[in-house]
Amino acid sequence: MHNKIAGIFLLLLFLSGSLISQSVYDFLRLDASPKAAALAGSYVAGTEDPDVIYYNPAAINTLEGTPVSFSYLNHLLDINAANISASHVFEDWGRFGAALQYINYGEFTKADEYGNRLGEFSAYDMVLILGYANEIDKNFNYGVNFKVIQSAISDQSSSAVAADIGVNYLIPESKWVFGFSALNIGSQISSYLDAKEDLPLDIRIGFSKELAHMPFKFYFSINHLNEDADQFLDRFKQFTVGGEFRLSKVIKLRFGYDNEKRKELKIGTTAGLAGFNIGLGVKVSDYFVDYAFSSLGSIGAFHRIGIATSF
Repeated sequence: MHNKIAGIFLLLLFLSGSLISQSVYDFLRLDASPKAAALAGSYVAGTEDPDVIYYNPAAINTLEGTPVSFSYLNHLLDINAANISASHVFEDWGRFGAALQYINYGEFTKADEYGNRLGEFSAYDMVLILGYANEIDKNFNYGVNFKVIQSAISDQSSSAVAADIGVNYLIPESKWVFGFSALNIGSQISSYLDAKEDLPLDIRIGFSKELAHMPFKFYFSINHLNEDADQFLDRFKQFTVGGEFRLSKVIKLRFGYDNEKRKELKIGTTAGLAGFNIGLGVKVSDYFVDYAFSSLGSIGAFHRIGIATSF
């Protein structure tokens, strides 16, 4: 019984965190990068840091050297998350990447149906990603990720395996990048009790464009194209947009808007700043430090911070 209570409580935590959870694996929808979060997740056509592995595996083939990134998310309540990603090219083989996303939900009191305390228990979600990318042709890349997913509450757990696939196409002369990805294609292996869960499949398409006469880069992405909609055009309402201003050689200001989150987090007629994001990137020597603020309206906000470098 205490495990069922724990599951219900954790689901409430998910809802309070604005995941609007329909599946235990919906934590995979969380942005895993401060830079991408500041851009509202408009990163299917991103190219500049190892965290692109979370959004489009093909994009790691645009990286140079051996970049490494670590980020931390201060969630609501006592929930915290950490992400680490890295990438390295092997001559004649292509570029390989790896990433780990871990979310800890803190400690909870275990009790039976009579309210007797039985101790403490914890809960967490985790996904390990191994990726590979290479060229189809010049400036045309493909990539694939393999994912091992684990979710645990006390002594109960659920696991799944999944894959991501993606392509991107670059036009260096005019600084356009086009991207497509299909994320979380997979199946559950084991479940909590008898609850069978689907993975949050997400098909995305988008682009980024760096302006020629202004220090500004624009990002756009249409997400969840696989989901049902009452009308065909409703599929295109789940979009995100973002922008990055290069204020100097070492400082970048970012902003983003998520139309889907804006609607989901609306309470009555008020949404506040829900769906809006802002962030800052600073280069310190050979390190890139990123911060992102993501508003959840009346619920609260997420704060993310990350650091990246290349060897």
